[in-house]
Amino acid sequence: MNIEQARFNMIEQQIRTWDVLDQDILDLLIVVKREAFVPAAYKSLAFVDTEIPLPGGENMLMPKFEARILQEAAVKKHEHVLEIGAGSGYMAALLAYRARHVTTVEIDPALKALAEKNLSEYGVANVEVALGNGARGWPGSGGDSALYDAIVISGSLPFLPDAFLQQVKVGGRILAVIGEAPAMSAQLITRVSEVAYNTVKLFETSIKPLRNAATPSHFKF
Repeated sequence: MNIEQARFNMIEQQIRTWDVLDQDILDLLIVVKREAFVPAAYKSLAFVDTEIPLPGGENMLMPKFEARILQEAAVKKHEHVLEIGAGSGYMAALLAYRARHVTTVEIDPALKALAEKNLSEYGVANVEVALGNGARGWPGSGGDSALYDAIVISGSLPFLPDAFLQQVKVGGRILAVIGEAPAMSAQLITRVSEVAYNTVKLFETSIKPLRNAATPSHFKF
């Protein structure tokens, strides 16, 4: 397999056609080598339009999904980013190249170790991989709840817990897939003031639920 040709084809045929037109994002997909974050058994699938199995029954998301979320997050060099669901560490690496610092939270110890190993071997120094359940927010250790300029949730949630709304700064963005299969949508939630948020539905999709996500009440009155 000609790796660079496969990468070029992925960008031009899958990602650009999914409304990812920001040249900085497209260039970043060349800089951060996706194959370095794919388990060895699945290297041949690194540039294919599919989810890739990870330990613990989790998946790497499709390349076009990752790129679109990265574009919509619009992370800037001075910003602090929270990711929920580290997986192989690839999304954290992409975010890290654009951000000042990334905290990525992983509930599975084996995946935490894999993400740390991949990020370290790739030379990404501005990512902290934390072990824990981030499905209902991750306040960190600073005490101040509104810690993050952007929050990327790499798994679906039936609804967005209030904790995430409180943990993003004014002007900050949350990228989340909200809903239950088969009706889910990727959403961009922007905090426009201390009390107000603006939500834009980006596209319909269906991805694995975040482990330990809060479940909505189905009480009928």
